[in-house]
Amino acid sequence: MKGSDCKALFVDIGGVLLSDGWVHKSRALAASTFDLNFKEMEIRHYQNFNTYELGKLTIEEYLKRVVFYERRRFSLNAFKKFMFSQSKPCPEMIDLIAQLKAKYGLKIVVVSNEARELNAYRIHTFKLGVFVDSFISSCYVHLRKPDKDIFRLALDTSQVNPKQIIYIENTFMFVQVAEDLGIRSIFHTDYKSTQEKLASFGLVL
Repeated sequence: MKGSDCKALFVDIGGVLLSDGWVHKSRALAASTFDLNFKEMEIRHYQNFNTYELGKLTIEEYLKRVVFYERRRFSLNAFKKFMFSQSKPCPEMIDLIAQLKAKYGLKIVVVSNEARELNAYRIHTFKLGVFVDSFISSCYVHLRKPDKDIFRLALDTSQVNPKQIIYIENTFMFVQVAEDLGIRSIFHTDYKSTQEKLASFGLVL
């Protein structure tokens, strides 16, 4: 694939452009910070998180089920602030995608499993909307990876042939799902290897 043959990049957010938003490590830290029963919190999290990421629960509803099902010594707003603070940028990856877009005129489409309030915070705080053309986020479209339909929706929205897309994703199963639809994909582990793989597809800075 030559650089000129690629018309769009599909990109995950968590683990690619930014740190993951609300993963096991962050929840464990929250349990320690707020003196919560982590085992009970995890059970409640897994009972509710898919529904939350699909945009069918607000962050307040999610937290009332997972944390505030009993009286706490801290406020819901304090816990939300902690959740948001777990998000950190991956500056090299953000710069790489933005520069490739500028050089090759690429469409940039985010395909991600993200809960609505965290998604909005992350897009705004790290200015992802400056270079991303559309966000196919689970909370907006009520579909979650590995459902193939979220990729089909991204294809319909972008109106780009699957063979002219490269997808960057840090979950190997999701890479395989995208490849089953004919989308060339990169299993992202670090900036350098992803840059090299993009270069092998002709996208060179």
